[in-house]
Amino acid sequence: MAAVRRWSEGMSSDNIKGLVLAISSSLFIGASFIVKKKGLKKAGASGVRAGVGGYSYLLEPLWWFGMITMVVGEIANFAAYAFAPAILVTPLGALSIIISAVLAHIILREKLHTFGILGCALCVVGSTTIVLHAPQERQIESVTEVWDLATEPGFLFYTALVLTAVFTLIFHFVPQYGQTHIMVYIGVCSLVGSISVMSVKALGIALKLTFSGMNQLLYPQTWAFTLVVASCVITQMNYLNKALDTFNTAVVSPIYYVMFTSLTILASVIMFKDWDRQTPTQIITEMCGFITILSGTFLLHKTKDMVDGPSLTASISMRSLKHEEDGFDESVPLKRQDTSRIP
Repeated sequence: MAAVRRWSEGMSSDNIKGLVLAISSSLFIGASFIVKKKGLKKAGASGVRAGVGGYSYLLEPLWWFGMITMVVGEIANFAAYAFAPAILVTPLGALSIIISAVLAHIILREKLHTFGILGCALCVVGSTTIVLHAPQERQIESVTEVWDLATEPGFLFYTALVLTAVFTLIFHFVPQYGQTHIMVYIGVCSLVGSISVMSVKALGIALKLTFSGMNQLLYPQTWAFTLVVASCVITQMNYLNKALDTFNTAVVSPIYYVMFTSLTILASVIMFKDWDRQTPTQIITEMCGFITILSGTFLLHKTKDMVDGPSLTASISMRSLKHEEDGFDESVPLKRQDTSRIP
């Protein structure tokens, strides 16, 4: 309680605005995963599935409703980054894991085991720990300051590594392993997402300053960040659709969250030097919180196909029923068996 009181007393109005916006964003995004998955399944029943390169979901109204819900969440998320540091905003995405996992359990009948519920609770505890020890927002007076931070050698090196990894995944690993290994699609989304968040934060700061009377639209750096955001978001959406259509939603959401959050925090630490304004104790506590989140997502993954009770037959029957209803096997999300290959 003392930590909460000290945190709330020292929290700026901008950080509070960012916190509220981040929570709202998670609620919308968590629900959007389920609505989009329903749309993808409905479109895949009458056309080519997104997981194998089809785009029939673009004609499905339910998928578009899910996309609109996600856009609303992303707009709230976009605004949150303009007011608060990424280390505060990004971990609150754990709430979207809980929303999507619970709704998947209720609507999609993707069973959530008791230990999965415990995993959700661990995600919340870990995120809360990070939030309570997050740094205050860095004071920036111009988008050119953000550009200077983005063009420092450390962040340029990180960007080069990300681009190399993304192109390697897209052109080498996606054709061979995209349908069998969830980390391929999620890896592309998360790597691109870390760059996207840094550009979103820069653009959000530019707009916030513009609305406060300091026009940042005159600077070419603002439009450069806008172009990066657009390119990254299109790439993220494409590969996130493939992941959702191919693998279990209750697993896609937490794995995407863990990778995306890890890389975003790393990018923020490198670009905005968040840890330079913190004590070693705060940094260690944040890392402990993140390990707690990792533990929660591990529980969600390991128990996703388990059902409460000792009956192995019931568990097998549940998987068989799911296979028949979906028309494809989601029972092994990290490495699916390719039964079409002849040994």
